Amino acid sequence: MGYQTNLFDNKTVLITGAGKGIGRACALMAANCGAKVIAVARTKTDLESLSSEHGNIEGWALDINSDEFLNRLKGLPVLHGLINNAGTNRVAPMSEQTNESIDAVIDLNIRSIYKITQAALTPLKAAKGASIVNMSSQMGFVGSPGRTLYCMSKHAVEGLTKSLAVELAQEKLRVNSVAPTFVETPMTKPMLEKPEFKDFVYSMIPMKELANVEDVANACIFLLSDLSRMVTGTSLKVDGGWTAQ
Repeated sequence: MGYQTNLFDNKTVLITGAGKGIGRACALMAANCGAKVIAVARTKTDLESLSSEHGNIEGWALDINSDEFLNRLKGLPVLHGLINNAGTNRVAPMSEQTNESIDAVIDLNIRSIYKITQAALTPLKAAKGASIVNMSSQMGFVGSPGRTLYCMSKHAVEGLTKSLAVELAQEKLRVNSVAPTFVETPMTKPMLEKPEFKDFVYSMIPMKELANVEDVANACIFLLSDLSRMVTGTSLKVDGGWTAQ
């Protein structure tokens, strides 16, 4: 079961945070659907491993907030799809959040998406029918203790997604978000190893299970492709019903 292998034939897709977890799953799925994938991450060995799994994947081992990356992105002749997947989290009560943590979350979860999308506009418009998918979260719709920074950043992603979708609609450039519940990735695994937290998460998901990286990648590929031709400015929640309560 899956998408057609020619879904992205002759199309180039760039994915940030592609070395691990959801980003890696998106890169492999897009490549399996025929895309030339530019996978961006800071860890070169992760990208080498990814490229070895599929010949259609080119790795860029760069910091996504660097001028080197933004200039290289801006110089692409054409780009048919962009998945802004890179992100981070700093869990603590607001009273304990440091300036370093505040800056880290804002820089990676908000500023980088804005700057990357801004740099990508010219090659995306050249495609004459491109799609942007921003990685949001169920926390872009609700609040949760200890997650003031993360919730703030993902609410910002939702606002940017809607505004940019309206701004770019006449350019035939669609902008949507994907909002997952908790997925077991290298970032979330240590949290889910705490029994009290794991019990809380499962109690909030009516389906009583976590999402996996392929669940989220499937949503991203749908929104990236022409299968969602008339979908823009919306969020596809992959949350097992968390935000429906």
